[in-house]
Amino acid sequence: MAGARAHEPKTIRSAVRLTPMEVPKASDVLANELRERILDGEFPEGTALPPERELVSQTQMSRTTVREALRILEVQGLVRIKTGRAGGAFVQRPGRDSVATSVSLLIRGQQIRLAALLETREAIEPFCARLAARHRTDADLDRLDAANKDIADPDGSLASFLQANVDWHVAVATASHNELLTGLMTALSQAIYTATENEDFVDAEVRRTTVRAHKSITEAIRAQDPDAAVRRMGRHVHAYAEAVLQVDDRTEIEVPDA
Repeated sequence: MAGARAHEPKTIRSAVRLTPMEVPKASDVLANELRERILDGEFPEGTALPPERELVSQTQMSRTTVREALRILEVQGLVRIKTGRAGGAFVQRPGRDSVATSVSLLIRGQQIRLAALLETREAIEPFCARLAARHRTDADLDRLDAANKDIADPDGSLASFLQANVDWHVAVATASHNELLTGLMTALSQAIYTATENEDFVDAEVRRTTVRAHKSITEAIRAQDPDAAVRRMGRHVHAYAEAVLQVDDRTEIEVPDA
């Protein structure tokens, strides 16, 4: 018996090693499935998704998993949740607010420098002005004029001036009728507002110069003159950027007219 055991074949163990594998959460899998079907147009805007209990039955997932998946889609702006007797999850298409929210989260999460925000605006906004001059409507001009009126209010607070400034820049982007540009400019303008809420910089002269520049650009957009619009906007945002970045080294800021 001992001799028989001596001739048994040796067990060869493999040297192959497996790396740890990440298994996606069930809620992420369900959210991804619903997201793709929404974005592919299978569920038109306003469509009510099946009730929670039906999703549980159809997917064989837990009620907690289904709720978490719907919450993911709600945060991404792809569904809106209504409570009550006629409530449920209703499909909505992402718009400029979704773009603005995502860009705002990126700006804040990465703590992007003010200089980078101003550089991005210099790259984008003159082209927005060009498109606005080509595509503006009477409603677009009304929004620009209303913002210009608020900006020129001599009794307005710093906060109201900066908000009117944001409204005007967003109105220019809106007049471009490009949803992506509008979303980007909404986020950029709001971030720059927050970073420049400084009375040492935004003094009476800066306000007067901003009023003149905005009126000049608005008139180019009104006249549907793309070349003048892009040129004036380019000068305006470049001069503003230079002035903002020098604020710590100067007590008086001069922003050249557009």
